Amino acid sequence: MKNINKESFKKEYSKRFLELTGKRIEDGTNEQKYYVLGSLIRGYVMNDWLNTQSRYKKNNKKEIYYFSMEFLIGRLLSDNLINLGIREVCQEALADLNIKLTELEELENDQGLGNGGLGRLAACFLDSMSSLSIAGHGCGIRYKYGFFNQKIIEGKQVEVPDNWLKQDNPWEVKKKDESEIIKFGGEVRLENVNNKLVAKHYNYEAVLAVPYDTPVVGYDNGVVNTLRLWSAETVNDEFNFEAFSKGDFSRAYEYKNSVESITSILYPDDSNYEGKILRLKQEYFFVSAGLQSIIKKYKNKNGEIRKLNEKIAIHINDTHPVLVIPELIRILIDEEGLSWEEAWDITNKTVAYTNHTILSEALEKWPVDMIKKLLPRIFLIIEEINERFCRELWSRYPGDWDKIAQMAIIADGYVKMAHLAIVGSHSVNGVAKLHTEILKKREMVDFYNYYPEKFNNKTNGINHRRWLLKINPNLRDLLIENIGEGFIKDPLRLIEFKDKLEDKLVLEELCIIKLDNKINLADYIYNTKNIKVDPRSIFDTQIKRIHGYKRQVLNCLRIMDLYNRILENPCMNINNRTFIFAGKAAPGYLLAKNVIELINVVADKINNDKRVNDKIKVVFMENYNVSLAEKIIPATDLSEQISMATKEASGTSNMKFMMNGALTIATLDGANIEIKENVGEDNIIIFGTKSEEVLEIYNNHGYYSYDLYNNDYRIKRVVDSLVDGTYSNDRERFRIIYDNLLRYNDEFFVLKDFNSYLKAQDKVDKLYSDRCNWQKKCGLNIASSGVFSSDRTIQEYFNEIWS
Repeated sequence: MKNINKESFKKEYSKRFLELTGKRIEDGTNEQKYYVLGSLIRGYVMNDWLNTQSRYKKNNKKEIYYFSMEFLIGRLLSDNLINLGIREVCQEALADLNIKLTELEELENDQGLGNGGLGRLAACFLDSMSSLSIAGHGCGIRYKYGFFNQKIIEGKQVEVPDNWLKQDNPWEVKKKDESEIIKFGGEVRLENVNNKLVAKHYNYEAVLAVPYDTPVVGYDNGVVNTLRLWSAETVNDEFNFEAFSKGDFSRAYEYKNSVESITSILYPDDSNYEGKILRLKQEYFFVSAGLQSIIKKYKNKNGEIRKLNEKIAIHINDTHPVLVIPELIRILIDEEGLSWEEAWDITNKTVAYTNHTILSEALEKWPVDMIKKLLPRIFLIIEEINERFCRELWSRYPGDWDKIAQMAIIADGYVKMAHLAIVGSHSVNGVAKLHTEILKKREMVDFYNYYPEKFNNKTNGINHRRWLLKINPNLRDLLIENIGEGFIKDPLRLIEFKDKLEDKLVLEELCIIKLDNKINLADYIYNTKNIKVDPRSIFDTQIKRIHGYKRQVLNCLRIMDLYNRILENPCMNINNRTFIFAGKAAPGYLLAKNVIELINVVADKINNDKRVNDKIKVVFMENYNVSLAEKIIPATDLSEQISMATKEASGTSNMKFMMNGALTIATLDGANIEIKENVGEDNIIIFGTKSEEVLEIYNNHGYYSYDLYNNDYRIKRVVDSLVDGTYSNDRERFRIIYDNLLRYNDEFFVLKDFNSYLKAQDKVDKLYSDRCNWQKKCGLNIASSGVFSSDRTIQEYFNEIWS
């Protein structure tokens, strides 16, 4: 990027403002000032963007394409300014023009392109690829409305549209001339053409996939990769004039609305047939568009289609993009004229798959009839893959019909997408050591025994430039002062901070930084929730998707128990605590929505009970997103990572909290295990049933929640308070949670781990009372967090999977 100074920036900004708005700066709105700033910064990026692509073409480097249904990139203005190294110059120049950069940064909408960890991981990976000068690009969907905005009304979650595109997005560039045609429905015939069977597709519905490119700016290296998002548009006339002229106004727009619905929202409700069809359409839509675009670019650059896997790596983030496999085979056979054997070999060497779940209900499968009707050619290819794979299995396991049926891609009227992903790719990785071991030894043991060479582990990581440099500038400055700037490009050098923790001045400075962050968050909570919290209390935080296995209900029951104890003993000697929750529940997930309601009702009761004397406060912060996480994480003292062992694949919020100097209270699940290994067992608080114990109990059916309920007074009291009128006059209000714990035998071991959790929390209270020792433990967490940078993760992907 060209060098800029304050005066040149002011001139360029003023000129661009006049050109884009037709106004002088002093007459413009803040929204216009933000848009013009974003447009100017994108202009600065453009030369590096074009030069990067030219360099890749000239050097003929292997390029990686990361396919994901989600890219939770949040806001881009601050990230781009930091990575370009011009934030200070920009801030000073705007101040001269009477504009506050921080106000413009707050105006930017979070891009509605994801829901949780899956999308945030994808965003971190893109940043790391650019910052490591790896030719890696993203491919996804440009959702018009994203997931949803969460409102809390009378304690309940209410979903409203996330209209993140209501203001112009200055970061994207529409490339209409690079659009692709996607074909749905119709019929496929195998016809003899020049003595060769060729698949012909007739009577299909054509949809236009239009790409919008967003630059992904590397840190201080001039590299700009691309996130390409696809939007669905009509191919020809979007307006039925004949129907309109006859007064049939709704039919006049029917086709246009039907097409645009494909990219309207993230994860349409798939509890009904129409929702399932739309979800399947989405998955094929961006997979087909992305692959067609990649093949065209590759042929233009390299020419020889049979060497595709030598220059292209395609990575599928979970099962949503698994249709990459049959679609690539379709293109290679139907459009490039390759044989099945050639197409299969190239596809298998090109595609790699990351598994993100060990929850069987989260492993996608699609009804055969649905795929056959919507994607007839793709179904024929999947059917052929399945038949050939089953023949292989028969050779290996002759007569073992049960094993073959268990491993088949098509079985019981469904296409099993995880099976297709494993068979059709050359690499299958888990995202934490425990997760990968569970895949190998339990969930996918048959596939591991068949393809042991495919399975590997790549523990997740986070982009430390956003989750440390950006969100915690005072901590960044303290680190630079003590260990230099080397950790910014080599995060493993954070370990050097460990040697500084004998210095009491450093510990005091850490304490001051944390308190400042807590004061800022306390002000935000007061301004948005009208709840006054004590910045000197323990900020105890659980922010993540609301789900049974993540066990927000365990945290809430513990708070209810603590409330009971304070009422019994008002002079109880404990450190004051502020419990912070945030997270969304899937619209159709009644248990999760009931948990949100419980947290809010408990918060309302405790926060307004003067007998508690402000010893504890409970806050549920609505509409959890990246920007809210950026406010909460630097202010947190205690990070709640309390999923039931064996259920969390990895987690990444645990890494973000750790990197910002929070202690972790955790089960030995997901990446918590590796955090413990790196920081040492004295600097993390572990509790709960271990994974091997969980599996043994599952196998032997050796757990009965009623036994704990009947034999433990404290458990019985908090569980009964769900339905005895303590928290609501409507005694059925929390019946779903009550039944889940008792009637359905506490699937996620909430009651089983309850007492272990209470003891761990008592340990937290004692540790926090020794502030010097606590602060040293926080410093050790920061120093040990470098290994959890996504730079390390991506380097492992690059070296060991993408070659």
